[in-house]
Amino acid sequence: MQKNNLLKRFFGHLSTINRHRYLVMTTCFKCGMYKQGLLHDLSKYSPTEFIPSVRYFQGNRSPISKEKEVNGYSLCYLHHKGRNKHHWEYWIDREPRSTELHVFPMPYRYMLESVIDRISASKTYKKEEYNDGEPYEFLIRSKEYQVMNPKTASQIKELLLYLKENGEEKALAYYKSLYKKNKNLL
Repeated sequence: MQKNNLLKRFFGHLSTINRHRYLVMTTCFKCGMYKQGLLHDLSKYSPTEFIPSVRYFQGNRSPISKEKEVNGYSLCYLHHKGRNKHHWEYWIDREPRSTELHVFPMPYRYMLESVIDRISASKTYKKEEYNDGEPYEFLIRSKEYQVMNPKTASQIKELLLYLKENGEEKALAYYKSLYKKNKNLL
């Protein structure tokens, strides 16, 4: 029984990350972000992230959440956020010779990838219950929104609200036009 459960979690997690990456990739492509679509979340296949994610896999939410509940932290996520620039935590640094932390604004391309990541994660975990307002509502409910760089938080909120109010087709066309204008901006 134990071996069957492990195999079920292994293939369940593999299927989940493959689906998530596929959704991110196809959405990034629609916005003209080809490189980011191809490279998104490749670290999830590393043993450091994959093995704990199989251990804490549930199928209806990120295994990272369960790992944090059990341990109070997630080594998997510490590894993940340090290698993926679409996470706002990647952009935190400590002031030299001080304990003060700085949360820098995300460069536009990574901020937009973060938006696409949130949309795709909502679709992956919500499945049939997904609606275009879910990524926005999740952001507003999350504590991270309070800690993000204010500029980044404002941009993400604006783009997710646009999705909620206008639907995915119109939002992706808008995101693509913004990406073309801002892809080289910090």
